[in-house]
Amino acid sequence: MADDAKPRQTKFHGRVPGERPCSEPGCDAHGEFRAPPEDGARSNFNGPGDWRWLCLDHVREFNSRYNFFNGMSAEEIQAQQRPYAGWERETRAFTGSADRPPRWADFIDPLDAIQARFQRLHQEDRKDGRPLSGENRKDLKLLGLEIDVDRRALRQRYSELVRQYHPDRNGGDRSFEKRLSDVIGAYQRLKGAPAFA
Repeated sequence: MADDAKPRQTKFHGRVPGERPCSEPGCDAHGEFRAPPEDGARSNFNGPGDWRWLCLDHVREFNSRYNFFNGMSAEEIQAQQRPYAGWERETRAFTGSADRPPRWADFIDPLDAIQARFQRLHQEDRKDGRPLSGENRKDLKLLGLEIDVDRRALRQRYSELVRQYHPDRNGGDRSFEKRLSDVIGAYQRLKGAPAFA
């Protein structure tokens, strides 16, 4: 090797060392880089599809001629180039179900060590399916209501508590002012909650 020749770089992103031959006909180098097959078969429901393994020179050649938009119409290309392309897809709402307990039929837990943790985390859902935040649940508890209460019953209970705690209604007793402000705050939050909209 001559002194002026540069040594080959050994670290490349995507290199998978191995003894596979390069997929290009007539090439004796090792195929250390993955490339999609020539027929254009891409990954699908069944997996990533088959890969070709190419040497460094041939993967560089492949990358230089690769065109993502190959075979697309002008409208399809324009749709792919929009700044918000892909963001308009509807996504699943996350409602805190990530910490649900596993099926207990598969476990033997004589000390109730595992299930006790999830009993604390699991919160009962409303029958109508409307979401309740942790703060909404605390507010309902403060008002002395069940989680399935409707808007009318919420308003009725609020009126009862205001009459009970307001100094104009309870003979001027101001010892309930903190409780009254808590009730008013809870009602204000609940009436704007999605469960009571």
